[in-house]
Amino acid sequence: MPKTPSLTLILAATPSLGIGKGGTLPWPQLKKEMGYFARITKRVSPRANGSEGTRRVNAVLMGRKTWDSIPPKFRPLKDRLNIVITRNTEDFEKSLGSKSEVEGPMVASGILDALKQLEANIYQTALELPQTKRVLLTKIHEEYECDTFFPVNLEESMVWKKANKKELEDFVCETVEEGGIEEKGVRFEFCLFERE
Repeated sequence: MPKTPSLTLILAATPSLGIGKGGTLPWPQLKKEMGYFARITKRVSPRANGSEGTRRVNAVLMGRKTWDSIPPKFRPLKDRLNIVITRNTEDFEKSLGSKSEVEGPMVASGILDALKQLEANIYQTALELPQTKRVLLTKIHEEYECDTFFPVNLEESMVWKKANKKELEDFVCETVEEGGIEEKGVRFEFCLFERE
């Protein structure tokens, strides 16, 4: 019997849980954070099941606004199956040119549709699914003006437990700097939260 896929959410947020403004990131582009995102989302767990000789890739689910915010020359994100969640699947399909055999994008009308073949708030919907086991959060240490927010303060939640540095490093398969990083005057740190 095939194993049900698990979801790991990955995002960056300000102390007030701001994640976006006007369809883009509200802080300067952080190469180290973007590099971390690329490495983590490309790396396939050695525990992932796959038949001999089959190329395995992770799937990255994103909303239409996130897709639109990626510069065209960088989409679809390489070496990952890109799944774009949109209510207007037909319009989005028409707007696409060609699709990559591996990267897609695949178009879905919601998370459950994507898992099988979110709706207005992808993170809220994903947090409610039992398949969502982990959240990789990049904590941006200062505030930026935002118009989009993550729906749950993970550090105050009774459902989510912050993993220690070793647990984070074991999960992402790389060393993470203690206390965070500073780039372009922005302090940030990588964190892992797991469902209790």
